[in-house]
Amino acid sequence: MTTVHVLPVPGDVPGLTRKAGVASPPGGYRWCVSTNTRLVHATPQQVWDVLADGWLYPLWVVGASRMRAVDDGWPAVGTRLHHSVGAWPLLLDDTTEVLDVVPGSMLSLRARAWPTGAAEVVLRLEASGTETEVEIQENVVSGPGALMPDLVEDPLLGWRNVEALRRLALLVEGRAKLSVD
Repeated sequence: MTTVHVLPVPGDVPGLTRKAGVASPPGGYRWCVSTNTRLVHATPQQVWDVLADGWLYPLWVVGASRMRAVDDGWPAVGTRLHHSVGAWPLLLDDTTEVLDVVPGSMLSLRARAWPTGAAEVVLRLEASGTETEVEIQENVVSGPGALMPDLVEDPLLGWRNVEALRRLALLVEGRAKLSVD
């Protein structure tokens, strides 16, 4: 599910940076970032185990094609994933850095993809019975992509993140099934 939220509260979305130079909607409202959710048929710990394994990043993140290195201590604040984006032979090397983390429930990242810029991404996990609701919020914060109006950016990010959550769910649920068998 992709949503564009207009909230009657001042300020920024916790954990995300607002684009520089982009005006807020009128009347004291503000645009929220692209937000997608998906129910994953696994526990929050099983979802977290996939997020905490940086080597699995290109298996669920749309656009990431390979991992070059994962910093020791991932996903501690300040650690990075060293990945490539694109398709061979047009691969670009870049990084994703942990901005904030609450182990088992929240991961805030700054994903770089030169030359398009950088995005801040927040993943939240919430138990829903024996399953997990995974929410992903993404906002382009620098580079040419940051000049795109939210009304154009949100559907593009939304489409990408629907697929990312689908891949994440398949990965997590497949691993959960293997641990039961």
